[in-house]
Amino acid sequence: MRLFFSPEQLAHRPTQYGVHGRLIRPLENPERGETLIASLGRLGIEPERPAPIDRAAILAVHADHYVEFLESAFARFQALPNAGPEVLPNVHPYFSGATQLGARPRPRTTGILGQAGWYIGDLSCAMTEGTFGAALASAATAAAAAQAVLDGAPAAYALSRPPGHHAYPDRANGFCFFNNAAIAAQLLRGRYKRVAIIDFDTHHGDGSQAIFYDRDDVFVGSTHTDPSSYYPHFFGYAEERGVDAGEGFNLNLPLAPGTGDAAFVAAVGTLADAVSRFGAEALVISAGWDAHRDDPLSKLAVTTAAYPSLGRLLRGVNLPTVVVQEGGYSLAAVAEAAPAFVAAFQEG
Repeated sequence: MRLFFSPEQLAHRPTQYGVHGRLIRPLENPERGETLIASLGRLGIEPERPAPIDRAAILAVHADHYVEFLESAFARFQALPNAGPEVLPNVHPYFSGATQLGARPRPRTTGILGQAGWYIGDLSCAMTEGTFGAALASAATAAAAAQAVLDGAPAAYALSRPPGHHAYPDRANGFCFFNNAAIAAQLLRGRYKRVAIIDFDTHHGDGSQAIFYDRDDVFVGSTHTDPSSYYPHFFGYAEERGVDAGEGFNLNLPLAPGTGDAAFVAAVGTLADAVSRFGAEALVISAGWDAHRDDPLSKLAVTTAAYPSLGRLLRGVNLPTVVVQEGGYSLAAVAEAAPAFVAAFQEG
């Protein structure tokens, strides 16, 4: 399996993350990328540096005015009197009547404070001077992995950091700025008529769902912790099946807190069966290692032993595959789960 990663992805080094009423050191940090490179290196897999991404690949998924905001936000925020070290929102708009947040028009507000609240959904996306470049490089890893598959590789791993599956067409959320899995899926659509995304992060991939919610050419399936009392809270429920042309092409399998290996693997198996019924010609896997019971954000009881089972199961789908890195915040758990999955996938 080819692996793509750029050192530029380490330039995103925020110091603030809002959780339970406190600002703490972010769990999504450069050490995640370094740990994954080292652990996958034990399998003999060395990272390749991706080429710079063609922004057209980003604009096929994200609004142009959102990209403009991300590129300019840090400098504009620092020009405020008494500005803090990072861009953080403190006001948000209200949207009525929408069941799913898709692309919105350019905001009427022109000030950085109003735009930060429009384009950043929570306190997990603090932006530093290096954030935009790191997000571009993260998206480039996904594009490079997709291109490798288009060029004939059976599978490629995009070590995308910052991650992406919470990023909407025009909003950053949950440590995510660009939706790397969606970018990869859209690039694969250039050749394949039907592409599927399977997401097994402990959090629902709400951004991925939103991007493809009204489309019938990209199936999105996710298993994750029940969002009724867990992030992202507002989406990820079983009744969300898609709208318009996309009705029936979105599948959510929420898991109760405390769910262990057997039910977790079975849920991914159900998603794999749905992908086969959909008739997908290529697969994107949003791989989160944060369902592991040792992860600081996990409410599940998944162990390392589940991940080789997932590797064998998803290799059995027998499709050209792009693996895109999502969550995973215990460095010890990440160092076990990722190589266990990849080794089993390769053996399969």
